Order: sequence, then structure tokens, then C-alpha cells
Amino acid sequence: MTEQRTPEGKSGLTHFDEAGNARMVDVGHKPETERVAIATGRITMAPETAAVIREGRAKKGDVLGVARVAAIMAAKRTADAIPMCHPIPITRAEIDFQLDDTGVDIQARVDTKGQTGVEMEALHACATAALTIYDM
Repeated sequence: MTEQRTPEGKSGLTHFDEAGNARMVDVGHKPETERVAIATGRITMAPETAAVIREGRAKKGDVLGVARVAAIMAAKRTADAIPMCHPIPITRAEIDFQLDDTGVDIQARVDTKGQTGVEMEALHACATAALTIYDM
């Protein structure tokens, strides 16, 4: 969690009020700005599994294609999965994969124009891509 200063200059965690209760941060006073977040991850696997993905032999279909769609869906639905996230109008969600003999590197880029960032959306997309690859 990030730390911010209260109007009185006190330091505090942004997702808790003075009594320690969980809260959604008020971003209503912030101006709309262009915001971009990039998250990366990696899922490792046996060389035989990487070959199945590379050669398109997975029984459930196009592993990376399905993982890309799942990641985009996850970015758009982050507020449904992470309790204190604001629903954000995403202007771009781009998911890239680099497959090698021992796994897949994942990069999720999410853009918006708004009052809060899209870090959680990029992280959620990246994690969901990895989970989908594992599932397939």
C-alpha cells in the first residue's frame, strides 16, 4: 500500500482511515491525466511443455491466444477482483509473450486517461495470463 500525507501533514496508509477501517481512496479531487502501467512476469515449464505451446499441440487450443484474451478481460475487470480498486475506463490493454525453451515471459501494458493509475490492472492482467497458460 502507498503512504500519503493527510491534510494535517500526518503520514498514513491510503487504504485505511484514522480508525484502521478499510476504505477506498477518494481520487475525486485529482485531475485526469494519461496513465500507463507495465507489469511483467514469467511462468516456467518443462522444455516439452514449451514445445507443445510453440507447435500448437495443446489439447485446449491456442495457449497464448487464449491467455492474451484472458489477460485483457482481467485488466478490464480488476475492480471486481481487488476490493479497493476503482473501476477504470481502460483505453488500451496490450499483452505480449516471449516463449523460450523453459517458459513464457509475459508483459502487460495498460493505459487510461483518468484520476488514478492502472498498476493493479497491469498486474492483474499479467497474473491472469500466467494462470491461463498454466491451466491450458
